[in-house]
Amino acid sequence: METVNVSGLKNNPSEALRKAHRDVVVVMNRDKPDALLVGIESAGVLDGNGVRPALATALFRDGHLSLVRSARLAQMSVSEFVSHVSRLGIPAVQLNAREATQDMDTLEEWLALS
Repeated sequence: METVNVSGLKNNPSEALRKAHRDVVVVMNRDKPDALLVGIESAGVLDGNGVRPALATALFRDGHLSLVRSARLAQMSVSEFVSHVSRLGIPAVQLNAREATQDMDTLEEWLALS
């Protein structure tokens, strides 16, 4: 088990992540354990059945990962991931009215040139 204090985490987060790849890291805050860092790959967390798609879906739904990065994390093609999130009622593309109008105008311009 490794330890790092909060200031060390703030000043050098890469070192804490390197340590987490080797072992569990306890983050200390004023001599009290405050958090744990666990390397996902080394702990084998992503190896469980359905874990990658579930994590990718949650990160995509909450806006933390793009569609392409989420599909990559889920180990799916983009079209498979779009189908997956659509079945769950999660929109694959989120546009406001202005963005949708702008996209439609661009499509119409493109089609007119074809």
